[in-house]
Amino acid sequence: MCGLLGLLTSGADAERRAGPVADALRCARHRGPDESGTWNDADVVFGFNRLSIIDVEGSHQPLTYADGRYTIVFNGEIYNYLELREELAREHGATFATEGDTEAIVAAYHHWGPASVARLRGMFAFLIWDAQERVLFGARDPFGIKPLFFASGPGGVAFGSEKKSVLELAGPLGLPDGTTGCLDEPALQHYLILQYVPEPATLHRAVRRIESGCTFTVRPGGEVEQERYFTPRFTENGPTGRAAATAVADVLRDSVAKHMRADVTVGAFLSGGIDSTAIAALAKQHNPDLITFTTGFEREGYSEVDVAAESAAAIGVRHVVRTVTPDEMMDVLPLIVWYLDDPVADPALVPLWFIAREARRHVKVVLSGEGADELFGGYTIYKEPLSLAPFEKVPGALRGLLGEASRHLPEGMRGKDLLRRGALPLEQRYYGNARIFRDDQLQGVLRRYDPRRGHTDITAAHYAESAQWDPVARMQHVDLFTWLRGDILVKADKMTMANSLELRVPFLDPEVFAVASTLPRSEKVAEGTTKLALRHALDGIIPAHVLHRRKLGFPVPIRHWLRAEMYEWACGIVRDSQADHLVNLAAVGRMLDAHRAGPVDHSRRIWTLLVFLIWHGIFVEDRIRPEVPEPAYPVML
Repeated sequence: MCGLLGLLTSGADAERRAGPVADALRCARHRGPDESGTWNDADVVFGFNRLSIIDVEGSHQPLTYADGRYTIVFNGEIYNYLELREELAREHGATFATEGDTEAIVAAYHHWGPASVARLRGMFAFLIWDAQERVLFGARDPFGIKPLFFASGPGGVAFGSEKKSVLELAGPLGLPDGTTGCLDEPALQHYLILQYVPEPATLHRAVRRIESGCTFTVRPGGEVEQERYFTPRFTENGPTGRAAATAVADVLRDSVAKHMRADVTVGAFLSGGIDSTAIAALAKQHNPDLITFTTGFEREGYSEVDVAAESAAAIGVRHVVRTVTPDEMMDVLPLIVWYLDDPVADPALVPLWFIAREARRHVKVVLSGEGADELFGGYTIYKEPLSLAPFEKVPGALRGLLGEASRHLPEGMRGKDLLRRGALPLEQRYYGNARIFRDDQLQGVLRRYDPRRGHTDITAAHYAESAQWDPVARMQHVDLFTWLRGDILVKADKMTMANSLELRVPFLDPEVFAVASTLPRSEKVAEGTTKLALRHALDGIIPAHVLHRRKLGFPVPIRHWLRAEMYEWACGIVRDSQADHLVNLAAVGRMLDAHRAGPVDHSRRIWTLLVFLIWHGIFVEDRIRPEVPEPAYPVML
């Protein structure tokens, strides 16, 4: 787990670019505080900040292979690296100078070519320079666990784990002055709809993202050419009943076992839900001294601390709790937005930052339960196709009239949203778990609102790929490309790496997906619950008080705090902002006042705007300058 940076020049002048690359690495120091290194030849400069997890004393990066033909920088972990090394040695006579997973990647590429990427079981973003063919090859993991940004200009193309590092190379790339301040307005509109910037865009027009599940190649002076090697497909032709539960349990045990591979201490995040409890319980089988971590708030109904503590006691692990106050959230939010690179308006990322900081005092790696809901059908919204099934029998014209009638019902009236959503086909009504601003709400806030833009810009292609699937599977498919990689995995990566902590997600494993993707709807949303096959698989593994517990998510009490403790703070952010040409700040102020007066709840929309205004103050106005701490952690634990 680390931070990489690469610059492929257009004029064989990489040597004089080594200094700027080393300088740009500094703003990604938190991703790898253990050691830094650079390497270059005539065309390429590689830079690397390392967080040492496997083969701590070896596997230094940038790493060369095959008598200097290849050089690699790699962020992530490959959990089947031991098996890959053994197979490469047995079948191809491959030899290794290290004991780590980085060398396994480059050896696999040497012997198997680009097809090797599909054989990697892990989370990754990497760059490999082939000095013989003069081509740069790279890839990103199937689900987008690890980030990879890039920008191109007359001087070449740069890739990085942090967008900040890539922006630092605007000069060497030959990008015009002011490029770093050019905001992508379509991406801003999508952010206000979704609460995150969807891939491959960023809010900086000059910087894009390599998409999850893609490889790419680029030659000096050429364009970045991406190719998709993984597309998630839900076949729903797999086992049911006990056979399904057994298959899920077996593959999950295997995944957790491989995710426990490390030469440093591994802990686990633990909430009150079944996903993290399952991971912790299985991890305990490999580490009897496992430490778990949870966070919460001192407000009733907004904390899973008590349930998590009960779970920790039941599975027999040491448990650490970190409670977060509204004052702490307000104080740390600008720093968190700096770490994020792009705004993500999920309030849960703030307590995640605090518990990651606490966990780093005890361990260097944590396991977590992200991805279970998307793979096994865990979100309550996945029940919607069942609840809206009666609308499917209503003729189209009449459904339209029902939708029109819903517009005239008072805001917040029971049944209003049911009518509105029931009148719409799935492709129009579902665009992931975050639905912040509707079109009618956005028009009064976004200065340059474009009615031609909407969520279908992001979801249409994914719905087209799944046209013949069950509606629940289609929703899962959309979430894998939107909500999961845009919100869940971004906050997981950014908030843990901000604290030099590696986070691993055993549910998001190709072998686990291979089983989960075959489950029919009856093994996901059925019997009045969600994740049915997973719950059956975990019977006897996790405590009974968790097994059938209703999903709570991770609620943060911003609805209450924005009416009280956070109100003046929020008003100050709006008052000081210089983004009125983009966002109607007076309208935001009115939303704040209306929310404070009640009973209307504008909290999620207000929070989404506040996060953007802080982002704009940092990255565009250069007015907000968070004090970024130097990483101060031991090399090994």
